[in-house]
Amino acid sequence: MSLRAMWSPKDYHELMHDLSDMALRALAERAGQHLLATQRRLAVAESCTGGWLAKCLTDIPGSSQWFERGYVTYSNAAKEQALAVSASVIETFGAVSRPTAEQMAAGALHASGAQLALAITGVAGPDGGSPAKPVGLVWLALAQRNGTCHALEQHFSGDREAVRRAAVAAALRLLLAAP
Repeated sequence: MSLRAMWSPKDYHELMHDLSDMALRALAERAGQHLLATQRRLAVAESCTGGWLAKCLTDIPGSSQWFERGYVTYSNAAKEQALAVSASVIETFGAVSRPTAEQMAAGALHASGAQLALAITGVAGPDGGSPAKPVGLVWLALAQRNGTCHALEQHFSGDREAVRRAAVAAALRLLLAAP
């Protein structure tokens, strides 16, 4: 499912064109309000964003009421050790794939005791891409205690910072869309 299909044209425009620090903070504040209102705690598992999502969320005063913990699992070994991502999944599908993102989210959910876990893995660039997995490819996954896991594939353009910034914004939007 694309972000365009998930959100209104205004929201999609905001996501793709206003990725300022202020816009990310506003999204993080809304995400925190959503978590607080639904009385849920969040864990995050990040690869290509290197902790940026956790930083945005914990910049919000009072985030200790709804933010449980974050994992930065940049290497494949870290994904396997900290989040129990299967080595065979990484070998078969790659670190940037739907199954890896889903296992990252499930692993963070299991290890943390939170009610929701959000995972990001992608190719931020400027190198590391391939024809099958180009720079800008990002997989997101949101796992919930009720057993559901929603994964989202995105393709972002721009330099390394633009891809990472867009990935954080997409993750926050995915969290806001959670029932």
